[in-house]
Amino acid sequence: MAVQTNKIRQSFDNRLLIAVFYVVIGIFTFLCLFPFVLMITSSFMKESEIVAEGYKIFPREWTLSAYQFLLNKSNKLLNAYKVTIINTLIGTVLGLFFMSMAGFVLNRKDFKYRNAFSFFIYFTTLFSGGLVPTYMNIVNNLHLKDSVWAMILPGLMSAWSIFLMRNFMKSIPDSLYESATLDGAGDFRIYWQIFMPLAIPSLATVGLFLALGFWNEWYNAMLYIETESKIPLQYFLKRMVDQTNVQTLIKQGVQIDAADLPTQSIKMATAVMATGPIILLYPFVQRYFVGGLTIGAVKG
Repeated sequence: MAVQTNKIRQSFDNRLLIAVFYVVIGIFTFLCLFPFVLMITSSFMKESEIVAEGYKIFPREWTLSAYQFLLNKSNKLLNAYKVTIINTLIGTVLGLFFMSMAGFVLNRKDFKYRNAFSFFIYFTTLFSGGLVPTYMNIVNNLHLKDSVWAMILPGLMSAWSIFLMRNFMKSIPDSLYESATLDGAGDFRIYWQIFMPLAIPSLATVGLFLALGFWNEWYNAMLYIETESKIPLQYFLKRMVDQTNVQTLIKQGVQIDAADLPTQSIKMATAVMATGPIILLYPFVQRYFVGGLTIGAVKG
């Protein structure tokens, strides 16, 4: 009887503990989702309501004025989306290719100078050349002024991502390389047919970071891009937000009622338009994300 009572008590304690976990996770999920929901609902609020009452989950009156302001230049907006998508795809694919090869080589024990190269790569995480030398190198030496490559090349390689790929390589048994070498496979074939299929978790993790970096790129565009058709999405939206500044419009001779200008709601609308598409990418790589980070963290 006592044993049965203990089992019932343990079962009740387990269910209670699971219920507490669900409540805690539910609260944490709500805290994470609340700012995003507030951002979406606020983008449909009238400017006068935001000024008077602040951002709200349930506006008194819904309006599309912020999105109409952005879509007034729909052709330029679509072109900015196209530029950003192309930059993100090209930059992510090339970045994964080069950094995975770097991680593969740095892990090879038969590479004589792997420690020296690892030091030079690590050194870049502590010190950088700075803005002026970088600008002079891209403009004067590489001649990439007003080129889309000026937005791609600076973010193509990351020391942290290279070491993540290298650490993942250490989890792959050396016997696979030895067997492939005995079968006559070359270095590139070993990299492409053995490493790449096994490296999907780390590739997905690094690829997500790369894609986010290229999708959110605007600073290099501001420095190097002059042609309107080469402007990426984030820089285009930044310029649109700047145009809602009342003082700027007054200087331009535009007659506008400040109460009708969606200054605050357009900031939320631009955030929705900028983050919405990239959020759709995360579910496809989420199952690899934790695994890729964990492997890179525990292997030394």
